[in-house]
Amino acid sequence: METYLSQRVTSIAMTIGLLPDQQVSLVTRTAPEIRDTADRPGSILVLPIGSVEQHGDHLPVVTDSALATAVAAAGATRLASDDPILIAPPIWSGYSPHHLPFGGTITAEFDTLLALLEQVADSALENGFDAILLLNGHGGNKSLVSSAVSTIGTDHPDCEVLGLTYFDLAESFIDDIRESETGGMAHGGEFETSLMLHLHPGLVREDRMEATHWDEHYDLGGQDLLDGGALSVYRSFDEYSNTGAIGAPELASAEKGERILERLADELAALLEEIHAKNK
Repeated sequence: METYLSQRVTSIAMTIGLLPDQQVSLVTRTAPEIRDTADRPGSILVLPIGSVEQHGDHLPVVTDSALATAVAAAGATRLASDDPILIAPPIWSGYSPHHLPFGGTITAEFDTLLALLEQVADSALENGFDAILLLNGHGGNKSLVSSAVSTIGTDHPDCEVLGLTYFDLAESFIDDIRESETGGMAHGGEFETSLMLHLHPGLVREDRMEATHWDEHYDLGGQDLLDGGALSVYRSFDEYSNTGAIGAPELASAEKGERILERLADELAALLEEIHAKNK
């Protein structure tokens, strides 16, 4: 009975994207196995950071956490047979007060999340990893991750501490895949919906893809998921959309999601290989 329940918990966690592929997962290894990996030259720990927040009426609230974990696994498995890389389970709650009006959102205070990232990194790095990459999947976490890189890096001068928002990796190739104009790849738009249709199609409500095109008032403000803009602007999401989704989810497809994930994995693998080589 215990074995069955354990298998079911693992299966459910992997189904919703909260447990990385076992080939690269930290939590499926024993403590000695983790230390052995961390002791190898150029070892890297990847910490996905997501959120639980509304994504319109068609995507589950786990979207950001699931996608950050999936991209981490896809990139790391490219190198797992050669390089010492492990992926931690995601930090699933992000900084999302701007999503609260729609419900379905679990957020925390900025300082609380920053302290959590610092404490998780402190304990994780006790295992001896040479580098840690904070891989973010939520736009509202960008400043949080940037701050964490600075504070963790100050406390661990002998470790390479890095932060990256995974969808920024798509900037170089996304025009080869997208159909929407600028504004169509935003919160719950063509980009995220395509990835979810590829990875977790059973969680996408394809009959509820109502969204608003992104219309920011300021020219220097964000215009798209991949065009964050030079100007930081705070708005509650109910000022942008009636459903909480922004973009063109109706243009999404599983085929696009597969292509996007493959290219993201290539870009992340190249970065991880660079981190590994620099820290050997």
